[in-house]
Amino acid sequence: MQHQAIESNAASERAMCGIVGLFLRNPGLEPELGAMLSVMLATMSDRGPDSAGFAVYGEGDAGRVKLTLRDPEASDFPALAAELTARLGATLPIVVRDTHAVLSVPMALETAVRTELAALVPGLDVVSAGGRMEIYKEVGLPPEVARRFGLERMRGTHGIGHTRMATESAVTTRGAHPFTTGADQCLVHNGSLSNHNGVRRTLLREGLRIATDNDSEVAAGYLTWRMREGSTLGGALEEALDDLDGFYTFVVGTESGFGVLRDPIACKPAVMAETPDYVAFGSEYRALVDLPGIEQARVWEPEPATVYFWERH
Repeated sequence: MQHQAIESNAASERAMCGIVGLFLRNPGLEPELGAMLSVMLATMSDRGPDSAGFAVYGEGDAGRVKLTLRDPEASDFPALAAELTARLGATLPIVVRDTHAVLSVPMALETAVRTELAALVPGLDVVSAGGRMEIYKEVGLPPEVARRFGLERMRGTHGIGHTRMATESAVTTRGAHPFTTGADQCLVHNGSLSNHNGVRRTLLREGLRIATDNDSEVAAGYLTWRMREGSTLGGALEEALDDLDGFYTFVVGTESGFGVLRDPIACKPAVMAETPDYVAFGSEYRALVDLPGIEQARVWEPEPATVYFWERH
């Protein structure tokens, strides 16, 4: 009986969410970002069968913002873009990927576009916004989600991904990671916050919009709030150690950077690998074994209560 209990606990631990992240230092690998991230994410499938998602930081156009849209009712996205173009008198290119679409919008028109979208398609979700960031997520296993959105064909400088075991909210696309609460900012999380309701109330008073019951969105909102108040990402992560209670591993993306933080107890698994070509994160080492040059990489476990951050200059 004791042996069975140990096996059951171990299986539960393996199943509670998987995180991956990849930050490229070598520009020659940028066409391969999606392919590498796809393999890493698929390897973590048994850590969470409920939903999966990823954020990719790719090319951007100066003066424009990408709005990643999701419509549960499967609207005709090209027709929607054409209607917006007619109403606003501006060209709005759109790229459709399965249930999501990326709309390129002049920054000066972002508010107007969001207003029109809400009127035209009330059930539409704006999954993410940013100059370079695109987020895709759906219910289902990581290999299927990655295939549906063509992750392996995407290029970029860095990206993060998550496969989820729903422990604190329903199995829905809205509850899937990554979460974003600011332009070009996103977060994935393994663990649980014990004081997220109190933090949520603070964020709402500060004017942030929290759309789901997921405690991970609260963590993302907390970092957005701190950075809005003047902190760097590294500083916001340091402040999180004082203000966010619970057990957690965060992997965070910004327009130019990639950060990792574990709580002071660090009971959730995490491993990192670093070479001249990349920095990689996985909930387990097996997520990293197919990366090029992994045999020569420096591999280590992130320390508790220690902020790690890499940035492109």
